[in-house]
Amino acid sequence: MTTTPSAQRVPITDKRQLVEYLEAGSKPAAAWRIGTEHEKFVFRRSDLRRVPYEGPDGIGALLQGMTRFGWKPVQEKGNTIALSNDAQCAITLEPGGQFELSGAPLDTVHQTCDEVHEHLRQVREVCDEMGLGMLGLGFDPKWRREDVPWMPKARYRIMRDYMPKKGRLGLDMMLRTCTVQANLDYGSEADMVKKFRVSLALQPVAVALFANSPFVEGRPSGYLSQRSLVWTDTDPDRCGTLPFVFEDGFGFERYVDYALDMPMYFVYRNGEYIDTSGESFRDFIAGRLPTQMLRGEVATIGDWTDHLTTAFPEVRLKTYLEMRGADGGPWRRLCALPALWVGIFYDGVALDAACDLIADWTAAEREQMRRDVPRMGLATPHRSRTLREIALEMLDIAREGLHRRARRSTAGEDETHFLDPLFAIAGSGRTPAEELLEDYKTRWRGNVDPVFTEYSY
Repeated sequence: MTTTPSAQRVPITDKRQLVEYLEAGSKPAAAWRIGTEHEKFVFRRSDLRRVPYEGPDGIGALLQGMTRFGWKPVQEKGNTIALSNDAQCAITLEPGGQFELSGAPLDTVHQTCDEVHEHLRQVREVCDEMGLGMLGLGFDPKWRREDVPWMPKARYRIMRDYMPKKGRLGLDMMLRTCTVQANLDYGSEADMVKKFRVSLALQPVAVALFANSPFVEGRPSGYLSQRSLVWTDTDPDRCGTLPFVFEDGFGFERYVDYALDMPMYFVYRNGEYIDTSGESFRDFIAGRLPTQMLRGEVATIGDWTDHLTTAFPEVRLKTYLEMRGADGGPWRRLCALPALWVGIFYDGVALDAACDLIADWTAAEREQMRRDVPRMGLATPHRSRTLREIALEMLDIAREGLHRRARRSTAGEDETHFLDPLFAIAGSGRTPAEELLEDYKTRWRGNVDPVFTEYSY
């Protein structure tokens, strides 16, 4: 099954179509690619405030400024709310104006890092002219939720109204968090299952290595990854560690059942987002949604692809797997995240070694690590070890996988050097957040404002 515009309009008449949609993501190893997404906070340099959509130095004007580089505007009700280009990239907006690059599917981490570097070069050029900056942290270090302006995207209005019904921190997730994410392919259902289990079990290690959000409203929060904490109290229906992934018989159909049981947010029809929050996708397929505006409408594959984007587990399955545990951070760590997972996923020996590493971890142990890691980082205990020791083992596996992959740059380097920042973190036992806290207590004298200059792109 493809996802061409015509395929998106195909009515759903049987659950098998939804399983086939995920099955169609299977690719031979030669076709496996690397996609990287990363978000940044946009702020005014004059007062460090987050930037609204409107105005000469607003997010809308920033998007317009980016069109000089060949980006094409994507509009919603007269507002430019995203950009696309011919290289299969997109720039999108998170609810609080977080500026996200969704990168192209690329062959190597070298290409990924070049893409990130070029994007940040373009962003700096436009931001310099507008008096703006972009910050790479996992959680807004200074501003309150009510200080952050909302972007004019209709789907976010629906989510804004629904989030407080499900958790205390959902609006923080929308407005005050930033991540870097790696998207990777699978070869078959069995390969997907193996990668899903490995990445879910090891996601707390990624949280620890990338923990970079220790401040809330100008003060230490008591957590090393406030962003990771936020996800634990956003919406239990669509977040979490998915224990069923580790159960016998897990495969594409079981994930389809999970997504079918997850309450809806919206349906998109004729340029409008129709609020269906809390309703059942199963009822939508059966034509039983109570919403008047959807009378006579049938669920399509396009509706299904939209619905899958509203699941927010630690690892998400679409027609590829998304690694979702890492805080946003500086340029080198934006390249390190895909390197970490490519080294494990795209080499069979490495993937087997990672499977062996997590094979006997119990559901209770995995959940305990997930609960502890936002606060404890690399010091999080696991049996007789800590996540620091597991991180070093995980990094060794990834490095050997990248070495065997032997994808070289024009200078003859393989991809292993992209892991260097992570080896430095794990070797020291200090997360990036602990470095920030040390600066806050010493050089910054209890003031978070210097982070806006020292950690801007």
